[in-house]
Amino acid sequence: MHKTLQPEGWLAPKGYANGIEARGRQIYVGGQIGWNGQCKFESDDLVQQIFQALSNIRDVMAVAGAGPEHMVRMTWYLKDKKEYNARLREIGAAYREVMGKNFPAMTAVQVADLVEDEAKVEIEVTAVIPD
Repeated sequence: MHKTLQPEGWLAPKGYANGIEARGRQIYVGGQIGWNGQCKFESDDLVQQIFQALSNIRDVMAVAGAGPEHMVRMTWYLKDKKEYNARLREIGAAYREVMGKNFPAMTAVQVADLVEDEAKVEIEVTAVIPD
């Protein structure tokens, strides 16, 4: 479906791709945070909010007939990179539970704040369903 772009001689990334080549119908998922479909936070825990945000992304993509395997780009906006790095093992497990072993080109950045005060993470995705 998609071609992973990995320059020769580079170490393989873990949990993301350096680049993806794709053709087809594009789906853009706006930033999703760790609240449910009724805009209510069920947890203030980072890993639980990531799990919920990823579940929200999966649900939005499904409306277009896309799944995690169609993701080509993902951007994470985090309030606390130290907590993120300290909990990578838990975050990875939550990610794989929702998205499987589908690893798009990915960026993660720490931001000063997010619009929703309770949010600890916001994630946006681009997906491509092949022609």
